[in-house]
Amino acid sequence: MAKPRIAFFDFACCEGCQLQVANLGEDLLEILKIVDVVNFREVMSEKSDDYDIAVIEGSITDHHAVERLKKIRQNAKTLIAYGSCAVTGGVNGMKNKFDLEEIKKYVYKDSAKYFDTIKTHAVHQVVKVEYFVPGCPVYIPEFIKVLKAAVLGVPCPVPDYSVCVECRLNENVCLYEKGIVCLGPVTRAGCNSWCINNGNTCYGCRGMVSNPAENAAKEVLKKYNIPLEWIENKMDMYNKARELDIAKQQEGKVSREKK
Repeated sequence: MAKPRIAFFDFACCEGCQLQVANLGEDLLEILKIVDVVNFREVMSEKSDDYDIAVIEGSITDHHAVERLKKIRQNAKTLIAYGSCAVTGGVNGMKNKFDLEEIKKYVYKDSAKYFDTIKTHAVHQVVKVEYFVPGCPVYIPEFIKVLKAAVLGVPCPVPDYSVCVECRLNENVCLYEKGIVCLGPVTRAGCNSWCINNGNTCYGCRGMVSNPAENAAKEVLKKYNIPLEWIENKMDMYNKARELDIAKQQEGKVSREKK
């Protein structure tokens, strides 16, 4: 039986998530036992448009990227969005806080008219996505888990509980107790509290849980005298494109009410 053919593609990103996969070492050899990699610019020169699974890194920031992504989607039976840029819009989403024309002029000066741009979109805001691997960069054990699920054709949803759960299991001291602002209470788990384990804070790169405990979070902020604006600004670093989802949901609600 032929192995599924997998292709990696990148859009607006730093390509750090692809490097995570390229640096897998012996684990990469194990992955190659279950798939054939036919397109991966970071590690091979060969290319093919014949693939079953497409793995997308990067956010969508211009019309050319929209059309290219749609063609990839047409070729792929299954699509995996991996990395914060692809899953939530990532740091590129901060562009959405500003007027697009102003941003173009700020970046490109007198040459701005030659550059196409749109609001930053996550991959699922443009095409259908079957699997998501959030994170900046991706947490490799999670990526392998999702890839295996994609090969088998079984579900593998992103956990919808906070990073704090994993932090507790790893017996970390809460960063708020150290006077450090952390987005763990409102960020989706699945990374095994990777950053906190290694002495960093949580920046919300995995996206927000669908039903955050807002009242409890506000009590924590009040207890430690932390302005809500700090949390909102930190969350915007990876999640500003989320507002496109919210706007779409609101439009759908208005449309249903009119009916």
